[in-house]
Amino acid sequence: MGEMITIPLEDYERLRAAEGELADLRAFDRAVAALDAGEDELVPAAYAKRLIDGESPLRVWRELRGLTQAALARTSGVGRVQIVNIEQGVRGGSIATMKKLAEALGLAIGDLV
Repeated sequence: MGEMITIPLEDYERLRAAEGELADLRAFDRAVAALDAGEDELVPAAYAKRLIDGESPLRVWRELRGLTQAALARTSGVGRVQIVNIEQGVRGGSIATMKKLAEALGLAIGDLV
């Protein structure tokens, strides 16, 4: 067994709290680095709330990007009617379709499904 030391419980608890704060600071630094590198983006609270509330991710992201359904159709190569159906929940899109839409919106496919 290695060397041991004894410290007061109060000092131990303070060290544990500092360890947690350090982990939070490192997570913050990673998030800022991802934003600076363009690997992540900030989503305005109003749009985040819409996603959390269960609104169609395709509609929310399309509107956040400032695109109409017709513009997204032209950019992605997916028919406008198909976009309408996905946004309204009438039909889901195939993996290939969702990939095209995600690429046109600059997203990972997981952001749309």
